[in-house]
Amino acid sequence: MLKDAAIQCLKRGLRGRLIAPQDLDYDTARRVYNGMIDRYPRLIVRCAHRVDVLTALRFAREQELPLAIRGGAHNGAGLGTCDDGVVIDLSALHGVSVDAGARTVRVQGGCTLGDVDRATHAFGLAVPSGIVSTTGMAGLALGGGSGYLTRRYGLTVDNLLEADVVLADGRLVTASAAQHADLFWALRGGGGNFGVVTSFLFRARPVHTVHAGLTLWRLDRAGEILQWYREFLPGAPEALYGFFGFKGVPRRAPFPPALQGERVCGVVWCYTGPADGAEAAFRPVRALRPDFAHLGPMPFPTLQSLFDGLYPPGLQWYWRGEFLTELGNAAIARHVEHGARAPTPLSLMHLYPVDGAAGRVGRHATAFSYREARWSLVIAGVDPDPANREAITAWSQAYWEAVHPDSAGGAYVNFLMDEGEARVRATYRDNYARLAAIKRHYDPDNLFRVNQNIPPA
Repeated sequence: MLKDAAIQCLKRGLRGRLIAPQDLDYDTARRVYNGMIDRYPRLIVRCAHRVDVLTALRFAREQELPLAIRGGAHNGAGLGTCDDGVVIDLSALHGVSVDAGARTVRVQGGCTLGDVDRATHAFGLAVPSGIVSTTGMAGLALGGGSGYLTRRYGLTVDNLLEADVVLADGRLVTASAAQHADLFWALRGGGGNFGVVTSFLFRARPVHTVHAGLTLWRLDRAGEILQWYREFLPGAPEALYGFFGFKGVPRRAPFPPALQGERVCGVVWCYTGPADGAEAAFRPVRALRPDFAHLGPMPFPTLQSLFDGLYPPGLQWYWRGEFLTELGNAAIARHVEHGARAPTPLSLMHLYPVDGAAGRVGRHATAFSYREARWSLVIAGVDPDPANREAITAWSQAYWEAVHPDSAGGAYVNFLMDEGEARVRATYRDNYARLAAIKRHYDPDNLFRVNQNIPPA
């Protein structure tokens, strides 16, 4: 039992707020994006300054309590919270500072992709990140970060210049190529194992209006379209990005009534090249006669937020992932079979390209290892109703088991559930030993263990 005096001392030392089970907003504050995660932390520290991170970290260490770090709270496995421990909630630290001349962006640890997109768009810039604007920038970046700009500008970690980190012993350090270079290497893909990142400095890229949108085909053409996609995209200009997916069509405009409620396959596209090249870039796509095509110019933040309304916080999620270097015809047949069996309209499979600029970085240059992979696969059972939890979990697991033999070996760390140490090792391959050694140096007692954990060597 925590003594009341210790809690009051913690409260007095904070600039932000301490939220406990007796507070009226505790039940709201403890929730994370995945409604399947239902955990009850002992205390939630909503930080107003990085000093609050130091204070909360010291308290958790002295009281020997589990410690979870929450940025945008999107992690599928719910690793931004814990039972009977302390949650360091960075959501109030969402400042963004753009240096347009240097093309850099300072991003606080609680920012979402939307926070960053809104700030950078005014200057005709963007940071390569993900595909849903409510995603937390910190968790995305520390895992690697892939999205619409990956083929042209690399992963999020490839655009990270430095990070301010609160270490397990309470020190605040800046990690970059010039200082604490080993920590900087580990942060670029190693997840939350090494400290609390209170701010990031990213390189920004020239992106403003993109030519983007969605093309859909009926499910009876899924094998044909996936084979075409497999051959077409790796040879397409790197300014053209498209992720393939199986999905249910919402019952609303702009989708035609004949497709609404149907299970389909499709590709979400983003072209960042010159505007006068968009027609030629999409000519091969239109030649496939999609059953629905909505392609045109749009501001980049609009593209980033297309799925926000479809996947709001609080839905039930169970996902599994893999990296793929090949996609043979037999594998495609398995994808079509299981993609058609999704138990709920929101359940999905996505193939995210991780080639192009991301693939030209050496596999040992950052902790993110699978630089030779062409796609990052995610299978996600999704539904608003907790009664469907078992159905979406069983479908995701069965789908994953069917296609796992096609894996390159591991998965994107942010697509892992609670799958055990072997899966974490497979994610990092021969980078794992170096990560464990760095962990021993910066967190020898494994204070930061509520994550896809890499124990100290």
